[in-house]
Amino acid sequence: MASGDDDDPIIEEIDVYLAKSLADKLYLFQYPVRPATMTYDDVNHLAAKIKPKQQRVELEMAINTMSPNYCRSKGEQIALNVDGTTYDETNTYSVKMMDKQTFSSIQATTNTSRYAAAVFRKGELHVTPLTGILQMRPSFSYLDKADNKTREREAANEGGDSSQDEAEEDAKAITVRFARPESEQARQRRIQSYEFLQKKQAEEPWVHLHYHGVKDGRSEHERQYLFCQSVDASENSELVKTPKEYLAMLMPPLTEEKVVKPVGPSNVLSMAQLRTLPLGDQVKTLMKNVKVMPFANLMGLLASGTDSTAVLRCIQQVALLVQGNWVVKSDVLYPKNTCSPHSGVPAEVLCRGRDFVMWRFTLERSVMRKEIASIIKLPPEDVKEFLEHVAAPRVNRGWEFLLPTDVDFIKKHPDVAHRQHMLWLGIQSKLEKVFNFSKEDFMPKNSPQPEPVQVSGEQRLKMAQERAQEKQSSLQKDLDARRAGNKVHVKQEPVSDREDEPMDTSSPPSSSYIPNGSVNGYPSAASPGFDHTNGNGGSPTDPSSLELQDFVLKTFRKHFVVTLNEFKRLFNLHLASMPVGRSVFHSISDHMLQDAILLSHCKQIMVPFPAQSTAAPDEQKVFGLWETGEEFDKHRRLLYDLFTKNYRVRRNMVQARLAQEFGDVSKADIDRLLNECCSSHAGMWYLKGTIQS
Repeated sequence: MASGDDDDPIIEEIDVYLAKSLADKLYLFQYPVRPATMTYDDVNHLAAKIKPKQQRVELEMAINTMSPNYCRSKGEQIALNVDGTTYDETNTYSVKMMDKQTFSSIQATTNTSRYAAAVFRKGELHVTPLTGILQMRPSFSYLDKADNKTREREAANEGGDSSQDEAEEDAKAITVRFARPESEQARQRRIQSYEFLQKKQAEEPWVHLHYHGVKDGRSEHERQYLFCQSVDASENSELVKTPKEYLAMLMPPLTEEKVVKPVGPSNVLSMAQLRTLPLGDQVKTLMKNVKVMPFANLMGLLASGTDSTAVLRCIQQVALLVQGNWVVKSDVLYPKNTCSPHSGVPAEVLCRGRDFVMWRFTLERSVMRKEIASIIKLPPEDVKEFLEHVAAPRVNRGWEFLLPTDVDFIKKHPDVAHRQHMLWLGIQSKLEKVFNFSKEDFMPKNSPQPEPVQVSGEQRLKMAQERAQEKQSSLQKDLDARRAGNKVHVKQEPVSDREDEPMDTSSPPSSSYIPNGSVNGYPSAASPGFDHTNGNGGSPTDPSSLELQDFVLKTFRKHFVVTLNEFKRLFNLHLASMPVGRSVFHSISDHMLQDAILLSHCKQIMVPFPAQSTAAPDEQKVFGLWETGEEFDKHRRLLYDLFTKNYRVRRNMVQARLAQEFGDVSKADIDRLLNECCSSHAGMWYLKGTIQS
């Protein structure tokens, strides 16, 4: 054995992590009709849709009609056969030429339990299980449409040639017969028939998707989820096995003796059994039973010597911070595909309602049950259950939060409190869209609201410079103290699976409305010492302002047109990628971001969104690169001017306007202009980030 080991030495050991963020939505697409060297990465994807239950996907891709290999006459003939001579919105080819093709998927295998996607980085292998493996092949459904058109024309011709002078047929007697009752055997045969299966498959609706290219910022963000978000062994227990467990998996025992364990009452939690579980399961079980608990009490229930940092990591997976105390998450109490035991309401609806109740308790100590019920519109039994989890009824005060605000925890863990505050901002944004309310609806009625003052970017910058000069010494001391303490807080939105969450920097009108003038312990704009003008009081020449302007220039040089919502998302990714302790940013507000953009040779494009648009306010603020010193700047400005009159345009409109202003413009310049600043959807061009899903 020793000689064998010497002949086959271990060269390298690689840690393997199981990433679960995309475990239920990661698909592998194969294109068997083309070699691997001919990818579709640079092809314009016009549309995408999916039937999740059937794992069926369809992609529409543009065909390069200007290619020397494209037969123009054949393309026009196919379009004529499919759509006919009349123009209609339902036409497959709107330009009277076959300018796109459809790819339809088939499942390469139904069992994907043995397949996974893996990425290797810095000596670590991160593995994500695949949901499905789909082979994308060209679909020829347009030929069926052409055949149908041909049959319709033939039927119309036959109908027109028939003589209208023929006498009407004599009336005939009709015998009415009733169908026999369907037997169980016949029903089973009908269910298993191909026609029935086709009908069932057609009943599932298509879900339309928005395609992002390989080099798109959203794709880069989603690729980060291929890496395991937690490298803690307790979170990757599937891959951490002892030699004995690994041997048992390879050669399971033939027979296992069944040991009958004593069954206790369902509402009794055995601490002895609890401590045999992994730390994450212990925390989850305790929170499910207790519902709301201070962190100190949680540490007291766990085994002595348990690392508080590991407990903090686990508790954030299953609970949210409310007034310094931890409250179990709604999706832990109401898992997916379950329903209310009282009313049968689905778990998804219950989670939204309970999240609203918890969010209200982040604003104030007491809430009124009637007010809650009128907004979330759930049965009284469910509303009462939500409140009983975290509150107790008080005479003439409604329902009061069960525990006092845990100020000690907030002071001891400001980074956790800040992170939880940002999570609540994201939840608030989602709840506002679902229940159609705004945060101001719950402000005290007797608190006078100050009139908003319109201040331009130049005025804000001048005010910030003057204030910085006045407070230079105190600000320098504060900066040195923060650097020494290595505690840097950046006002940023939480990075999530959705990009439509605004960076809410609004705050309650008075600190008395929230315990200690904060939300979950994080200082609000009403707190003492908060600088409304510049967010962090830094001068425009300090490192944070210089680094922010440098980031703005690089971003707009790459993307040219960016909405405020997308810019904040890119900025959050930039902050997340910076090493710990290297960040020079203290507090960045929306006003500071907009000022930095406007001071970096960019301008806001006033896009006239339609009245029925569902775009958030930050999505309707569109900024474009105005000046780079290139001759091409005038083309971009003309395009921006077009988009101030309409929120979408056709290519021929852009081409005609360019020709009118600058004479003959090459196709390459038009392609460059549209690709730099716009996105295409259904034959129309939109500024980047303004396409409505």
